[in-house]
Amino acid sequence: MRGSGQWGVGRGKRQAPASTDHAPLSSDLLRRLAPRQVLTSLAERRNYRYDAIQFGETPLAVVLPETTADVVAAVQVARAAGVPIVGRGAASGLSGGAAPAVPGLVISFTRMTALRVDPSRREARAQAGVVTLAVSDAARPHGLIYPPDPASLRTSTIGGNLAENAGGPMCFKYGVTGDYVRALQVVDAAGEVHELTRDAYDLAGLLIGSEGTLGLMTEATLRLVPPPRFTRTLMAHFPEVGACAEAVSQAIAAGAVPSKLEFMDRACTNAVEDYLGLGLPRAAEAVLLIDTDGDDLPTVEEERALVEAACAAAGGTVRRAGSDAEAAALWQARRSVSPALGRIRPQRMNEDIAVPRSALPDVVREIRALGDASPFTVVQFGHIGDGNLHPNILFDPRQDDSHAVHDLAHRIALVALRHGGVLSGEHGIGSMKRDFMRDAVDPVTLGALWTVKRALDPAGGLNPGKVLPEEVNG
Repeated sequence: MRGSGQWGVGRGKRQAPASTDHAPLSSDLLRRLAPRQVLTSLAERRNYRYDAIQFGETPLAVVLPETTADVVAAVQVARAAGVPIVGRGAASGLSGGAAPAVPGLVISFTRMTALRVDPSRREARAQAGVVTLAVSDAARPHGLIYPPDPASLRTSTIGGNLAENAGGPMCFKYGVTGDYVRALQVVDAAGEVHELTRDAYDLAGLLIGSEGTLGLMTEATLRLVPPPRFTRTLMAHFPEVGACAEAVSQAIAAGAVPSKLEFMDRACTNAVEDYLGLGLPRAAEAVLLIDTDGDDLPTVEEERALVEAACAAAGGTVRRAGSDAEAAALWQARRSVSPALGRIRPQRMNEDIAVPRSALPDVVREIRALGDASPFTVVQFGHIGDGNLHPNILFDPRQDDSHAVHDLAHRIALVALRHGGVLSGEHGIGSMKRDFMRDAVDPVTLGALWTVKRALDPAGGLNPGKVLPEEVNG
């Protein structure tokens, strides 16, 4: 670890509730930053109290930094005022992570968009506000790409991807965000800057996926790779949702390593078809989208044949994409699930469980049964090759019981835990699944996590009310 600051160590005092008077904080921020970088009006501040799934408290002020020095100034002002801090990217997160749990300072990174590509090192240096897709767009003229590809890649930012350790359809073969980070620049709770590499204690790895609770990641050095020369796309559909999961397990057991293995249940498929009219099979209970890729065409096609055989053995009907345009339409369908579901109900609770692939058939069947027995529409989709499923509970907050929604989400989480899975594959814990952590993590380990939190954030001012449930004394 290199840098001018020292990480705070010790218990420290817990963050006191922030004042609801934003005038002193705003005045101090305006003394350190340009007026264009500080938002103080109520109308402006209200726009920064939510993410894609949850509303939080209206912040006392919002800072729009353009440099790391601006972030340092904002953190130092907030620390002196005893005000908590929430980092924010494009607010496309799905666990409440960027929605302030208490009034405080929101630092929105959308103006930190500097991006440099070094093709000789196969690296990109990106500030936190760089849109995910922009990295591959900048790398492509040099014969390189950035593989992490969350469904929100056209809007989500690198900072948000780092905070959640985001994945995407390519994660099964190519890995998630953290697998491509070579170094991080971080501003700690005291306003000190650190340059973290992946050696020694790998503090960069600790920060990735910490949802802004341990530090503010301002820049990242990202690994780039050449794109595969050949890609083959196919779609399989099944008369039963568990059969789709069985096909995935069989294909992987046979030795296939597809670059993408994505699952949509019937409700998802019909929502997308209503939205875009792409010709998807409406009667199918489950649809599987698959890419095989590589630099050796016979191997790519052999892998495709393994997947086709597994799908057929599980009772699936297989269709190969006949052109690049047809393949693009299939992947457009998958990336359009979220907006398509928004047309059915105004709100959704998006689960993000990950389970062993051997458990997938039982898990998707159990979740289907929970949904069928509930008054809510429950849909399933996700990166099934990686065991990462996104069961969504669709509801209308104007008429549905929010406690019943939360209870159903809890029962879905317990399905994952019962089968050896975890609460989150890529969307984070945030506030949505914070209470579930007591089911997932034993008390001794929770205590260890709190020790880490206190060491790096002694005052508890970084994104309070997220990830870790309150400590239980005695």
